Amino acid sequence: MEHFDSCVIPSPLGNIEIVAQKSAIVSISFCNSSVLQEPSTPLLQQAQQQLQEYFSHCRTCFSLPLAPKGTPFQQKVWQALQTIPYGEVCSYQQIAVQIGSPKACRAVGMANHHNPIAIVIPCHRVIGKNGSLTGYAAGISRKEQLLELEQQYTKTD
Repeated sequence: MEHFDSCVIPSPLGNIEIVAQKSAIVSISFCNSSVLQEPSTPLLQQAQQQLQEYFSHCRTCFSLPLAPKGTPFQQKVWQALQTIPYGEVCSYQQIAVQIGSPKACRAVGMANHHNPIAIVIPCHRVIGKNGSLTGYAAGISRKEQLLELEQQYTKTD
């Protein structure tokens, strides 16, 4: 039986649930829970601290051990997402080309939608080819707010 540890922390965009298994983060997602739950392990505490630093404009990249569960294709997409620099965006098509599947834009979009580790695996940095903000599992307004947060910070650098 797999054992998971979790916590629910506040953020400027709503509460976030962090789930860890053994020594890696398996999920970070916005949640509707109004009950906050303190991190009970060093890894959850580290994740909470890094997310707080991100929202406070003190962190532009994460150094957490990650273990997202997904297909080999999804894993490839999620790895590619982690190469998008803080404050920048790229298109689904650019990700498809980067992973060697230039015609797989829709599949990249679906892998993005199923990304279990929001913010840290920055699927919010992927936009439509025409520059539009398309799809985000936590809602377009959160995607827009995350991009604005990052772009504000990069402008002040």
